[in-house]
Amino acid sequence: MENRKAAANAIVYTLLVVFAIITLIPFAHMLAGALKTKFDYATTLFLPAGDGFLGIGWDRITLDNFRRLFGELAIGRAMLNSLFLSSVHAILTVLFCSMGGYALSKLRFKGREFVTTLVLTALIIPGPLLLAPGFQLLYQLGLLNTYTGLLLPGLTPAFGVFLFRQAMLNGVPNELIEAARIDGAGEARIFFELVLPLVRPMMGAFLMISFMGTWNNFINPQIVLQSPDLHPLSVALNNLKGLYGTDYALIMAGTIVSISPVMCIFLLLQREFIAGLTGGAVKG
Repeated sequence: MENRKAAANAIVYTLLVVFAIITLIPFAHMLAGALKTKFDYATTLFLPAGDGFLGIGWDRITLDNFRRLFGELAIGRAMLNSLFLSSVHAILTVLFCSMGGYALSKLRFKGREFVTTLVLTALIIPGPLLLAPGFQLLYQLGLLNTYTGLLLPGLTPAFGVFLFRQAMLNGVPNELIEAARIDGAGEARIFFELVLPLVRPMMGAFLMISFMGTWNNFINPQIVLQSPDLHPLSVALNNLKGLYGTDYALIMAGTIVSISPVMCIFLLLQREFIAGLTGGAVKG
């Protein structure tokens, strides 16, 4: 019995290692491409061939692509824009969505069921359908080419409100809230000091989801922002494509710069992310 279990574990771990290697191959290709010149990128698949150790031309590996990104192309400004937009959007979205979820799950008011139905209905509306009316509304409000016009429409997504509603229904006992009300605590104090700590894993998960969504947002910044100085990193990387040719080694370097902050955020919040996604799966 133990031999069968050991053999099964060996097979499982072998398959996991194989799948991990397959998953990492594109990242290895991207990293190798970022360290090559434009000519070497077109002639070799991974690191440039040469007479060095393992048949690699180590003397031809270069960091010029990264120097060009932060020197000639000033990609640092676009990266700061993305960090600002993603951070502000993630924090405000978590705050407002948690407020909406608390109201729909724990407060009794007239029309609550209708609002809940409206939130569920909004989940099935494709985002691209709202681009044209959203652009017209921002134009009428004078918010085009501003970060406010880019952030404001997405601060309370229906998915986030419904996600926090479910988390609070399953993870925050009504008796605890009633006891706090009897002790004289106001709704604001109950929300910030009692409810939010209980749904901290969901906050961490949705914070990362919101950060990644804004970081990778490509269409909306092109529609709302006209000034190149305001463009986030996703739009700046797209502008690296030339009219008559494309430096793919430079794009690979830009891609590495783009995914690095997201990877750091995931490594910091991976426990909260996994716990938040699974926390509402079982009631109790």
